Amino acid sequence: MELNASYTSFVAVGDSFTEGMSDLLPDGSYRGWADVLAARLAARAQGAPGAPGFRYANLAVRGKLIGQIVDEQVPIAAALQPDVITLVGGLNDTLRPKCDMGMVRGRLEEAVERLAPSCKTLVLMRSPGRNGPVMERFRPRMEELFSLVGELAERHGAVVTDLYGAASLGDPRMWDVDRLHLTAEGHRRVAEAVWQTLGLPAESDWQKPMPESAPARWAQRRVDDVRFARQHLLPWIGRRLTGRSSGDGRAGAQFDAGLGKAFWITPEDAADPGPVTGWRRLDG
Repeated sequence: MELNASYTSFVAVGDSFTEGMSDLLPDGSYRGWADVLAARLAARAQGAPGAPGFRYANLAVRGKLIGQIVDEQVPIAAALQPDVITLVGGLNDTLRPKCDMGMVRGRLEEAVERLAPSCKTLVLMRSPGRNGPVMERFRPRMEELFSLVGELAERHGAVVTDLYGAASLGDPRMWDVDRLHLTAEGHRRVAEAVWQTLGLPAESDWQKPMPESAPARWAQRRVDDVRFARQHLLPWIGRRLTGRSSGDGRAGAQFDAGLGKAFWITPEDAADPGPVTGWRRLDG
């Protein structure tokens, strides 16, 4: 794996964690850690003499299970042959009441075997988790998944961004009201963690604890619990009981369902080595 390089193309593969929920923009779209990382990689690449234009595609879709990621996203990502691919998947499977961990292991290994030869650097991840009863219930499955991530990385020359157990990302303030997805600050820290995994010079300490604050009062916590149950928990249970997914009918941000193919985006101003202020689609 080539680390500490000027990467000129990046493809993100996965589920809602990589799609960017819940870092919501005013226009209703999401800007998660993968988008933040892409903007930083683009600025670095455009500042390198003779570097080609930077290209980025986020194929991740909320709610996807590992089998769906492997079938729907992995072949597309492999065909694009980017410098960097990030693969985060399998966690949705572990959170299901019934989970075939043997199947999860097999499909994740299939994904890594397909992606590793198709890029310069494959990044795998041990995802973070908010402490609480849900985390404790599914912890054995999650740790089995994360152990496999390490094994596959070593076997196929990938690198691992290890967020699991990071105290900074266990802070409830890093998580949205749905208690499943990170806030903008959480996504910013994940982007920094992946940036450092790629061997690039640290720009901040993503593991630094947030400043201490007074705990929420009991009454406010109960109000938050009721809102969480009504807006997020009950709909989630409903989807599980009916076999539906939040990702049904959705495609990745850079996948044209009408044409049946992915497309690249690139910074609007390719000559500007500064922060990326907008993206435009590349066709062809």
